[in-house]
Amino acid sequence: MPDSTRAAPGDAPAVRNLGGMLHVQEGAIVSRVLLKNAGGTVTLFAFDDGQGLSEHTTPYDALVVAVEGRAEIDVAGATHAVAAGETIVLPAGQPHAVRAVGPFKMVLTMLRAPA
Repeated sequence: MPDSTRAAPGDAPAVRNLGGMLHVQEGAIVSRVLLKNAGGTVTLFAFDDGQGLSEHTTPYDALVVAVEGRAEIDVAGATHAVAAGETIVLPAGQPHAVRAVGPFKMVLTMLRAPA
């Protein structure tokens, strides 16, 4: 499958390893959109130690799936420790933030439908 967010007609699905699709870069946050359509987006993020997303809100629910490492994820004022293999829901309209505790990778699925 071409390196894009949509398969070409007739292409067979490709099996990929999430951890190898994106690499942590020193002092940075990097991302790669895995799938995007009218229903939402699925994005892979890689955070260097100490990097994060500042507190914000979105009008849509989102699901975080930790792929590698650990992070602290704040949701509506409560801090949650999240490690590889764990998930957390970020409810629509509630403030949330992400801070990597060491190198961290996550998949963020944003559902573009009102809650």
